[in-house]
Amino acid sequence: QVQLVESGGGLVQAGGSLRLSCAASGSWFRISDMNWYYQAPGKQRELVARITSGGTTNYAVSVKGRFTISRDNVKNTVYLQMNSLKPEDTAVYYCNADIWINDRNLKNYWGQGTQVTVSS
Repeated sequence: QVQLVESGGGLVQAGGSLRLSCAASGSWFRISDMNWYYQAPGKQRELVARITSGGTTNYAVSVKGRFTISRDNVKNTVYLQMNSLKPEDTAVYYCNADIWINDRNLKNYWGQGTQVTVSS
């Protein structure tokens, strides 16, 4: 059983910073891409940032230059450093990962989500 557990959300003023963490636990063969998504009220869930197992990163245009995704492959943890936060960044942030359960089965997992609220 694989679990992704996020932490680090909260309330922050515009211009402030937060760091989200997501730790994977359980048993697997290898973790592939790790991602952060966000979902604002009444909107669809959208990809914020992705990091591959090799460290290649991609960002949504709206967060490029302000957010940084990183991962610690020893701790099986992915991070999202969010700087210069704006009220429009307010959303529930979800951790997501593609995990090889064995050398033939790739599964996708979601965390439970963590609320980020940016006040103006």
